[in-house]
Amino acid sequence: MVESVALFDAVRRSELDAIVMPERPIDILAQQMIAEVACDEISEQELYGVMLGSYPFRSLDRKTFDEVVKMLADGFTTRRGKRGAHIHRDIITGRLRARKGARQMAMIGGGAIPDLFDYDVIAEPENVYVGSLNEDFAIESMEGDVFQLGNSTWRILGVSDSKVRVVDAEGQPPSLPFWLGEAPGRTKELSEAVSRLHQEVSDRLGTLPEDLGENEHWKEEAVQWLVREVGVGELVADQTVDYLAAAQVSLGVMPTRERLVMERFFDEAGDMHLVIHAPFGARMNRGWGLALRKRFCRTFNFELQAAATEDAIILSLGSTHSFAMEDVWKYLQAHTVREILVQALLDAPMFGTRWRWNATRALAVQRRWFDKRVPPQLQRMASEDLVALVFPDQLACLENIVGEREVPEHPLVQQTIHDCLTEAMDIEELEGVIARIISKEVELVCKDLREPSPFSHEIINAKPYAFLDPAPLEERRTRAIRVRHTLDPATAKDLGKLDGAAVRMVREEAWPQASDADELYDVLSQCGLITAEEGAANGWGFFFEQLKQQGRAIILEAAGHKPQAASLNAGKLVASGLKLEAGVRLWVALERLPQILDVYPGATYEPIVALTDALRAAHSLENPLADPLRGRMEVEGPATIADISQRFGQEASAIEQAMIRLELDGMLFRGHYDPDVDEEQWCERRLLARIHKYTLQKLRREVEPVSPCRLHALPLHLAWHRHGEPARRRTGVTRGDRENAGRRGTCRGVGERDPSRAARQLRTRVDGPALLQRTDRLGQAHPLLR
Repeated sequence: MVESVALFDAVRRSELDAIVMPERPIDILAQQMIAEVACDEISEQELYGVMLGSYPFRSLDRKTFDEVVKMLADGFTTRRGKRGAHIHRDIITGRLRARKGARQMAMIGGGAIPDLFDYDVIAEPENVYVGSLNEDFAIESMEGDVFQLGNSTWRILGVSDSKVRVVDAEGQPPSLPFWLGEAPGRTKELSEAVSRLHQEVSDRLGTLPEDLGENEHWKEEAVQWLVREVGVGELVADQTVDYLAAAQVSLGVMPTRERLVMERFFDEAGDMHLVIHAPFGARMNRGWGLALRKRFCRTFNFELQAAATEDAIILSLGSTHSFAMEDVWKYLQAHTVREILVQALLDAPMFGTRWRWNATRALAVQRRWFDKRVPPQLQRMASEDLVALVFPDQLACLENIVGEREVPEHPLVQQTIHDCLTEAMDIEELEGVIARIISKEVELVCKDLREPSPFSHEIINAKPYAFLDPAPLEERRTRAIRVRHTLDPATAKDLGKLDGAAVRMVREEAWPQASDADELYDVLSQCGLITAEEGAANGWGFFFEQLKQQGRAIILEAAGHKPQAASLNAGKLVASGLKLEAGVRLWVALERLPQILDVYPGATYEPIVALTDALRAAHSLENPLADPLRGRMEVEGPATIADISQRFGQEASAIEQAMIRLELDGMLFRGHYDPDVDEEQWCERRLLARIHKYTLQKLRREVEPVSPCRLHALPLHLAWHRHGEPARRRTGVTRGDRENAGRRGTCRGVGERDPSRAARQLRTRVDGPALLQRTDRLGQAHPLLR
């Protein structure tokens, strides 16, 4: 709907899409040169002048022209013999003559429209052409299947020779055909209109009030602007403003071409998803997504899933990756993104498809044989043979390729890569956007959310044409993401907040439990850093004494580092105000003693033990601080660097360096997780995913319907109707009371209620949602409803 409203606005402004003429297409150049030579013998210089007279080739350089002439004269040597040599070149005189069959090839194989291999639908018995079907749908169909084409239903009689023969199905319930292929991207002009609409609505929304659900005046200005200036209906304007306002509230800002937003969230399985909101259109986003995917694959050695639509890019990562979101903006550089994208597109289906198109348009592969079309499978085989000849690395086994694939300087290969970069994608705009990001000319926003924002719903449910990897729809990681069916601005404002109770619950669950000495030894071995105060608080003193007597654990005392009252790490951490004890006392498992001594040089410990080679080999000493912190963060929950530094007596800078190393290993995330803490926190990714899960579970419980057994519980009915409270009598008894008294055997005042009658009334008067909002006389929800 937003794109349609933006289109209305662009029409109102009399804006038109620019028509881009292809510049120097090599495949069309080869086709026209063959046709020109087939008409009459001509010199190379004359032919070059003829080509320069055409507008698309007005800037054709002589080097490219000579390479195409050489290609058409030498042809290609394949397993079926020499082919593609359509002209004879006299090097001595510089004359060009047509070879046998060149004229026929130019006449039956000419044209710039590529073959899509659609199947013709032929109605029987009239033998009338009624339409076309996608090749995949036609091949998967069977005799007797019924499908809809236009306003009619057809039953398949047979599929053969690129034709689907059908007969009228006479109203039988049909299935709908599908078309697989590359969806056309939005134009740059329309993308600018969408971005402008985002900004216009955002400016008129201003700072949204806290009571969005109770106050409807906050959107009046934006709605009236859409109705008055853009010309859409009031209902459309209201829905558009609600949608954009919900997205702005959840993300904190409105994404535009000048303001890019990156959000991160977890799915139900604990995997992480990264969404970049960039309204540049599918062509630019497709290139950006492919380049980022290749960059992530090289960094993490993991083939991740990705997709790109007109307004967003999504990267679905596994459970072993973590990184600072701010670093993702710097993963690509303007001067290297083209090379990365070329290597990425070689594995994408777009290269194989466009190679076949270019090969057939250049008359290197036949598309028709006399009056019949060459079958699709034969055309694909011929194009694969051709690419294997001129570009062997494209189809080579990756185990035999060291480093990047070397792209040859063949004219058709270069044209195919150019088409992929400029038609399927927009490399020039991508390079410009990356340059603006690096130079900080674009506002960059990063946001951690507990569930996807409204703008993310489209890319999460994207169709196969948006996928940037070969994984099918049923294997997409995005299928594990649960999204709300509706999300209004009033409920979207808290998407970035985690529940404090969930944080505390995860901390309690993550902390280890020990019921004997062996379990305590496992805790000390796993956590690495356990203070004596923490051990005593958990009642582990008796078990620790047993470990000391057995020679399996020691107590270590070290002088703690006193933090300086100064800003650390560019002002992110201020250590002033921290109070540290005189020293640090740790319970240490014997196998970790050499590692802990590297962290606390000069520390004393008892009982005294000899550091044997076996003890030194138990744990790696390469990163003595990062390894104990790894175990500690697995049971810690969200924690600040200042807290860890104070507790274990280490410099904040050393703690931060160790945390960054663990972040690069895919273990830790940084952000603001505990709502009661303002400083940046670090949390182990598994625990953070559990916090997100518990927060969502609490929100879902708040809107769960009341079960019938709880709704019909007698104590609820009695409390609802104030049974047992003093009756408020009125003077006298009404006639209705006498009649009711005759039925029940007693006479009650107006203020009294019969419990059984109250129960019957409750079943008919009270529904679930209304009941949840009722409270008892003390102003608290009934226990059965909590």
